[in-house]
Amino acid sequence: MDFFERLGERIQRADSVLCVGLDPEPDRLPEHLAEHDLPRWAFNRRIIDATHEHAAAYKPNAAFYEDPDGWRALTETIAYAHGKGVPVVLDAKRADIGNTARRYAGLLESRGSGHAPDAITVNPYMGRDSLEPFLSREGKGVFVLCRTSNPGGADLQDLELASGETVYERVAALCELWNANGNVGLVVGATAPEELESLREQVPDLPFLVPGIGAQGGDAEAAVEFGLSGGTGLVNSSRGIIFAGEGERFDRAAGEAAKRLKKRLNRYR
Repeated sequence: MDFFERLGERIQRADSVLCVGLDPEPDRLPEHLAEHDLPRWAFNRRIIDATHEHAAAYKPNAAFYEDPDGWRALTETIAYAHGKGVPVVLDAKRADIGNTARRYAGLLESRGSGHAPDAITVNPYMGRDSLEPFLSREGKGVFVLCRTSNPGGADLQDLELASGETVYERVAALCELWNANGNVGLVVGATAPEELESLREQVPDLPFLVPGIGAQGGDAEAAVEFGLSGGTGLVNSSRGIIFAGEGERFDRAAGEAAKRLKKRLNRYR
């Protein structure tokens, strides 16, 4: 079973398209977690316990784990999420050429605990050969950056090419060609609802990972209406859930925030 088939099953089981971003900023972690050997792992475990029944997937961002203790925390987090039956998308935005690309794609291989991410985000700027080591892993999902949620995304993504299409439209067209293994999706921000709609018309069969809901104020209705393909897709919220509360009961607040957003998104499914 490929990644999007597994994700579709998880969406049905959880009755949710909510993806919870696990970005444990060290200076925002509750003080009482400092006594733990791996505070980020202790934080994530509590978040997963509180939110897993509402989550279709988790999305840890690699930037918050790129140190020795961080990678240990990430490994534990992936294994724990899998134990709850929830797939994991590693938000790494990787791409390169030759041996470097193959090493980056090694992030999708099982190590230590035997658990690896189920999918990864990648950057298409260097072209097909830079993504081939990811695309060739048939059982793993590959979400390609297309129209991102940050304001500066327009600096390059909205540029018009000689063909008359924008850069992000060209990326979407290429991703259809690159989807030989049925494992490609697009990252399209909820802060650009018009682009979401036009891209769904352009590539009706590619699932989207839609960030920008919550702290970034993205359009939840557009995220669901245009982000899903055949019912499969993900709408992500990170800070709006994991930092919904503070102190000893931070996890309860996260659980309530996830439950509310799941219900809100489900109104548009």
